[in-house]
Amino acid sequence: MTLARNIIVFTVTVSLVTFVAFFGRLPAFRNTPIGFLHRLLIVYIPSALRNLDLKLTNGRITNGGFRLGHYLMHDKHPLVVIFFLGLVTACASLFLPALWHLLRPHHKLLVFLLLPQPYIFLYLSAKKNTQTYINTLNHAEQMRYYPYDRVLYYPGHTCSTCKFLKPARSKHCSICKTCVSRMDHHCIWVNNCLGRGNYKWFLALLLSTAILIAYGAYLAYLTLTPLAERQYNKYERWYIYVPKPGSNSSSWFTYFDKKGHYFLAFTSIYLDVGGIQASGVGLLALLTWPLPLGLLAYHVYLIWAGMTTNESGKWADWSDDMADGVVFLGQRKEDTMRENRSDTHMHAIPLRSGRSSSSSPIPPEDEEPLTTWPLESRHVLVRTRTGQAPKTLPSHIKHVAKEGSFEQVWSLAAVENVYDLGFWDNLQEVLFN
Repeated sequence: MTLARNIIVFTVTVSLVTFVAFFGRLPAFRNTPIGFLHRLLIVYIPSALRNLDLKLTNGRITNGGFRLGHYLMHDKHPLVVIFFLGLVTACASLFLPALWHLLRPHHKLLVFLLLPQPYIFLYLSAKKNTQTYINTLNHAEQMRYYPYDRVLYYPGHTCSTCKFLKPARSKHCSICKTCVSRMDHHCIWVNNCLGRGNYKWFLALLLSTAILIAYGAYLAYLTLTPLAERQYNKYERWYIYVPKPGSNSSSWFTYFDKKGHYFLAFTSIYLDVGGIQASGVGLLALLTWPLPLGLLAYHVYLIWAGMTTNESGKWADWSDDMADGVVFLGQRKEDTMRENRSDTHMHAIPLRSGRSSSSSPIPPEDEEPLTTWPLESRHVLVRTRTGQAPKTLPSHIKHVAKEGSFEQVWSLAAVENVYDLGFWDNLQEVLFN
């Protein structure tokens, strides 16, 4: 059982480190053990090694390591994509030839249907999309999609790199060197930013990958179980569980120790009858399929909440400030709301083809143009350093907020999210724009 134990420990360790390294920075894990492990792995351990290296080699080793890490995590390159596709291809190349003769026709058909999907959806996620990247040709159209909520996004802000007004929910990506519409995050697994045009393909990639890996684990179990049962008598001694001296048979430790013993025994038998090609890949699939499924569940939560990964970080910052008692909520003036604006503002927005109407004046940069979004925020949030109600308002919200309407808030539940239309409408907006 030593081989089975080593394979399990290695697989679980690699899966945990991968999950912590890539997903531990998400705001949902900020104050959790996963967030601590991420800081330990990314900040504390490298910092300690850096101090040690400074004493030994004047920083030569860690300087090279930091350059490599920066290249892997903060530069646009296909290395992680190649690793991901190479891992899928290698596992399929080992697994399918070993078990193909044991599969029934309908399972073979499902393999042909499921195996290409991660490749297809990764390509669609990585492909340049005109609805994802914002440029001078589609900027006017992008401005009409989402309103400024004056909580996370304010009108009148110009991208210092792209030199045009930033549409609501957009963000400039320093890796892709462009502004991204409805920016979620830059994903190194697809070597691209995920935004309005390709976010749905990323969700499909997560779903198809989780299904493919889980199905691979199921096929390994389905085909190897009859072979393992025939070897039962040969390995019957492995099934005998001997509790440790002095252990309590009803304790949780004994329960999990017994389950772990049986799992290792079964794994050893499966590895013996299926080898690394079938059983090893099947065990890897069994232990790793929750990773893409868990990330998919997190993004389903984001859709339910009506926010992106980028926005979840902004909301988390507001939540931390609310806990410190320095956030105040105010009401917008009625004459700044959409229903009380002049209809000429709609005609002042450039048309899809790039032509603009000259019959009406262009609205000021700090005034929000009309959009196709059905809601508009009624709230304004303000941070103060003293924890007292603001006496003077910042210039970017002074003309839209009611004087004397600010009250201290302690929870995000008191603030409406204008981008949350309800789960089904949020899902339709993500899938069909």
